[in-house]
Amino acid sequence: MQEWNRAVELIEADLTAPVDVGGLARVALTSEYHFRRMFASLAGMPLSEYIRRRKLTAATAEIIAGQGVLDVATRYGYGSAEAFSRAFKAMHGLSPSRARRPGAVLHSQPQLRFHLRIEGSAGMKHQIVKKEAFRLIGLRTRIRLVYEGPNPGIEAFERGLDPSVRPRLAELSDTEPFGLVAVTENIEEPGTEGSELDYWRAAASSQAVPVPEGFDSKEVPAGLWVIFETEGKFPEALQKLWADAAAEWFPANPYLWAPGPQLLSVQPEPDGSRGRGQLWIPIEAKTAPPAA
Repeated sequence: MQEWNRAVELIEADLTAPVDVGGLARVALTSEYHFRRMFASLAGMPLSEYIRRRKLTAATAEIIAGQGVLDVATRYGYGSAEAFSRAFKAMHGLSPSRARRPGAVLHSQPQLRFHLRIEGSAGMKHQIVKKEAFRLIGLRTRIRLVYEGPNPGIEAFERGLDPSVRPRLAELSDTEPFGLVAVTENIEEPGTEGSELDYWRAAASSQAVPVPEGFDSKEVPAGLWVIFETEGKFPEALQKLWADAAAEWFPANPYLWAPGPQLLSVQPEPDGSRGRGQLWIPIEAKTAPPAA
């Protein structure tokens, strides 16, 4: 985690300056996509949100010290005093002028520190496969991310599907993961609670399978995938797969989280409260860091 902490230190070096995210990723010895994805999973917020909060925390100290709102706004990259005041109120629940009054309760964003946690001593059950190009066929919607518990957007979408959709999709499935899959992709900057993403009810099909009228499709290129397996209470056991992948598996293995859809295949027990699941995540091998 030393490289990640050095990347955070670069943000701290000058909170008034624009942040070169590509430079942070290079310091962390990873790609920008993987850095953003892992940061959000580990920190519980997108990188941009963390930077915004750190800048506002530093700016708040200057406001309390009596510096002018416009001067502070300009120094921290806001286009106007009004834009800064809106962001300030969103974080603190009060205006900069009220923040100067005695007894004002303010919020701050501490500097993040990444630490290695000793967890998962039993290991994570997974396999790595090289999969040929395939096609996703199904129906999709735009929902908001929920880290824990039922997702109302998914539940409403699934309830609204025509009864003929699921058996039709099952007929189209001719490649792994077989059967119906839940697909997530195109998440807003890899995200915190409330971020939007695409959700599919779909089937994985060979490219020879024609797309029926009225269904969406997506071509997925050939590549490497890591497949995690779990068994337990739904949906908690399934949601935990993403957190464990980010916090435990990726830091310990020579792979990056690659752009692309994530596929979830589930086999629920009759009452739906428990079951088994597989999570497919696209990956790419880490490249060796450049020689010093």
